[in-house]
Amino acid sequence: MRKLLTIAAIALAPLAFSSQAAMSPQMEKTLVAVCKAGASNSIIEFNGTMKEYRINKQRVFPRLVCNDQSFHQFALSNGADRTAAKIERYSLGTVTIKDLAMNYGDEEILAVNF
Repeated sequence: MRKLLTIAAIALAPLAFSSQAAMSPQMEKTLVAVCKAGASNSIIEFNGTMKEYRINKQRVFPRLVCNDQSFHQFALSNGADRTAAKIERYSLGTVTIKDLAMNYGDEEILAVNF
């Protein structure tokens, strides 16, 4: 019986821990530095931080969250409008699908005679 409980405890132990991936201290330090540079509204400081840590903007900025806000929104909320303008093109946009066949009322109909 004791052996069965030990096996069950060992098998269920990984499920008891958080499912989030652990972040290395160096990665956390790097991302905090990027967030601080983004809030500074200094393009020189921002570019220096990006070069120092070799940040890939296309990969990091759509996913980076600083204080529970996207990086772009975080920069705007801290008054860093120059930094926000620099990284605006990396923010994720929204895509909508509009059914053109069903919306004749709000658009012109293009007719072709042949």
